Amino acid sequence: MGPSGRDVTAGAAPAPGAAVAGAPEPAGATASISDNTIARLFAKLPGEVSYKIVAPATRRTAQVQVSSSNSGSRLFIGSAFKTFVLAEALRQADSPDVVRTITTQQLALDASVWSLDSATFNPPHVSGVVSERTALEAMILHSDNTGTDMSMKLVGTDKVRAFIASAGLHNTLIPDSTRSFVGYLLGAPDYLTFTWDQTVAAANDPMVNPPLNTEQTLASSADDLVTYYARALQGDFFEHPQTLNQYRAILSIGDVIWLLPLPLGVSAFAKGGSIDVPGFHAVCAAGGMVFDDVWVYFCFTINWDAAAESDPATIGAWAVASSQALQLVKDSLAT
Repeated sequence: MGPSGRDVTAGAAPAPGAAVAGAPEPAGATASISDNTIARLFAKLPGEVSYKIVAPATRRTAQVQVSSSNSGSRLFIGSAFKTFVLAEALRQADSPDVVRTITTQQLALDASVWSLDSATFNPPHVSGVVSERTALEAMILHSDNTGTDMSMKLVGTDKVRAFIASAGLHNTLIPDSTRSFVGYLLGAPDYLTFTWDQTVAAANDPMVNPPLNTEQTLASSADDLVTYYARALQGDFFEHPQTLNQYRAILSIGDVIWLLPLPLGVSAFAKGGSIDVPGFHAVCAAGGMVFDDVWVYFCFTINWDAAAESDPATIGAWAVASSQALQLVKDSLAT
């Protein structure tokens, strides 16, 4: 996500597939997956590759946990950060009537929120008002940046950051908006108030600041994202089951599920992100999948340098390795 960016695009009863205190050891042994087995899949990729896969133990299966040595490193994740916006938006609407609430809430669609890479809302050709639900779905399904900025404007970027901090995600950083991020990359001194007209006027300007920074960026670690999804997908951040259902429903339409792709036969919930600019590239896919009451949480991220504006060969190789890693884990845990 960004200039010329492209998305490859988150006292209670135990959750399905979760370990139960005092439960007997799994009756059937499962095939082991070693760190070396997964590491070999990514060995030939350039740059910095980070990954983590965790499948909590169940009554039938042993725990699986594999990760790269740098799974705690902060890397650029692109639009994968949008899962945090989705979670906070639903937390603010959390109730048995959450679907009606986000469907009734109307948001302005105009120059105040138009942003690049918005396949759904297609600025400046579409304007008016749309529901919060439509904006959230566009944000996840097509990684629409206008839908993202509409949602962030409604819930408040500071509220999203407070949620991230409360979840203990210390290596996660988000921008004030996707448009502010673009403005910062282009070196605009007023990037926090970067307008749509300024965005259009600067479309061909060179990038001044690196995508991975500490001011306006889209970054996290594999550890943070797996920890987050292991909680979010089980409802730890929501009070009502209807809100969890809506969170899962929106994440289940994430395009990264089919672009990666994830193994057939699973229910998957995920968000991806990427950026392609001359000299820097990144791809990330993170989320969870469930099959036979077994949950698997994952994150795969790669950041690398390449002079060209795009590097489809590396993206393809990363996608194959990530997909194969999840297939190996699924096969080892299948009935």
